[in-house]
Amino acid sequence: MSTAEAAEKPAADAQMKRWICVICGFIYDDAVGMPEHGIAAGTRFEDLPDDWICPECGSPKSAFEIYEE
Repeated sequence: MSTAEAAEKPAADAQMKRWICVICGFIYDDAVGMPEHGIAAGTRFEDLPDDWICPECGSPKSAFEIYEE
């Protein structure tokens, strides 16, 4: 791996992600957040409180997976 490739890798990890609830299909988007629920745009899923639940079905964070279209 070249130095340039190594320098790009952290940038890819820093990208905003989308997460899907495997129970109901609700999608949480890091870039959008949930301002109506007090979660600012840019809030990463990993930074949500451990007791955060899906606003649609009440499932825990553990029911979410990275959503890739």
